[in-house]
Amino acid sequence: MENESRIIITVLLKKVKHRNKVRLLLVFAYDDLIIAKIRKIGGYFWSKTLRGWYTDFTEENVNFIKLTLKNDVVFKLDNSVYNNHLKDFIEHRERLVSDENREVLKSYSSYLTGKCYSESTVKTYSLFIADFFNYLNDRCLTDVSNRDVEKFIEDVFIPKKYSISTHRQFVSAIKLLKAFYPECKIVELELQRPKKSMILPTVLSKEEVIDLLRYTKNLKHRAVLAMIYSAGLRISELLGLQLAHIDVDRRQILVKNSKGRKDRNVILAESIIPLMNNYLMSYRPDYYFVEGKPYQPYSAESIRAFLHRASKLAKIAKNVTPHTLRHSYATHLLENGIDLRYIQELLGHAKPETTMIYTHVTKKDLLKIESPLDLALKSMADADKNNNNIRLSGNY
Repeated sequence: MENESRIIITVLLKKVKHRNKVRLLLVFAYDDLIIAKIRKIGGYFWSKTLRGWYTDFTEENVNFIKLTLKNDVVFKLDNSVYNNHLKDFIEHRERLVSDENREVLKSYSSYLTGKCYSESTVKTYSLFIADFFNYLNDRCLTDVSNRDVEKFIEDVFIPKKYSISTHRQFVSAIKLLKAFYPECKIVELELQRPKKSMILPTVLSKEEVIDLLRYTKNLKHRAVLAMIYSAGLRISELLGLQLAHIDVDRRQILVKNSKGRKDRNVILAESIIPLMNNYLMSYRPDYYFVEGKPYQPYSAESIRAFLHRASKLAKIAKNVTPHTLRHSYATHLLENGIDLRYIQELLGHAKPETTMIYTHVTKKDLLKIESPLDLALKSMADADKNNNNIRLSGNY
């Protein structure tokens, strides 16, 4: 009877650009029931600027929200924002590519897939080559040389201040293009990737990790962050973690098909088991450890968003990302005396050189080193027996 007396709410569905991504925006008058159902779905965020709830725009998300709220609301569609403003922002935006090069691009993508590159790599490399073809305009690929590659970097990459890692990925994409299309004049051996930047990873102290978890009030969010840190998982590994791969009795987690198409076992922390059980009983995910919708993996963006909020509440000034928790896990293992070889296995690194980066941030041995300034002051204090309180400030 109560449902029959409810006023039917109108929900406006809009396709908008927000934070450099195309979003599905829900705009409606305040209603507790509708908000509760949206929150239960997961992956939606309130925007003060847009005055509505938003998530990633996909056909699946549109259909799912219609199915979920079909008995409670009347939907109204609005495509005007997309038609007027968003065409240039969609990922597969139209590029000025000749018909000949367009066919090469399709075959190039198939070539990468046939070489068993990951879906993400195929997509990234194909977009790089599409941008390169767009830069070449109607030029025939057989006339393209190394200088054209250099000019593209100078005219496109440098003005847009693309990162070194993006630059290296583009060169890798060009090298594979040469292998696929040897008729072009590009000389692969002369293509040089810029050297990797030696940037030390951001690492949280053990106290900061505990504070971060304590300030994450939502049970589901806290379980996610605790799992990432306690097992040193990449965010993609956390999102793909299936319930069937968590072995509580053996205290092991099987990480399937990780980076480089490798499986590995990692430790399930004993201290996370009560939190995990509480979360699983409360939310009852069906297939994945954490789900946005039944049998669907959670959103990486959602994890980054609530991690950012928790770090602000914990008053952590560092830039904290999901990978920061993985860096912290590895650094803390090293500080606890775990051999570098074991850490390499736990992290799933193919090369020991990758794991060696953590030797630069660990404080275990660094704390034993005394600064020359401290030694100088101690030396002066030893020489002047009458004044043991030599300081850098104040009267001597």
